[in-house]
Amino acid sequence: MKKIEAIIKPHKLDDVKEALTEAGIVGMTVLEVRGFGRQKGHKEAYRGTEYTIEFVPKIKIDVVVQDGVANDVVNTIIRTAKTGEVGDGKIFITNLENVVRIRTGETGDRAL
Repeated sequence: MKKIEAIIKPHKLDDVKEALTEAGIVGMTVLEVRGFGRQKGHKEAYRGTEYTIEFVPKIKIDVVVQDGVANDVVNTIIRTAKTGEVGDGKIFITNLENVVRIRTGETGDRAL
């Protein structure tokens, strides 16, 4: 099993969610996060005063899938989240040793 963590621009969330749902992904966790990479934040003006926002708002999507569909999920996220601009985000893929469904006690792929 793989855990796929994608950090994307907030306005791309609906597109990514819809594409993953159409691809058969039935569960995901979505978090509002803040951070920076090469963007290093940006400047905004408020009431005539300019200030720097160092941590840019982003969305983090966590999806756990069987090994066989991980590449399809990653490609779907890339296709739908990409704008071609700095700050499109990153995807992290990690191996999972096990998953347990709390309600039933099922483990492994059956718990997905």
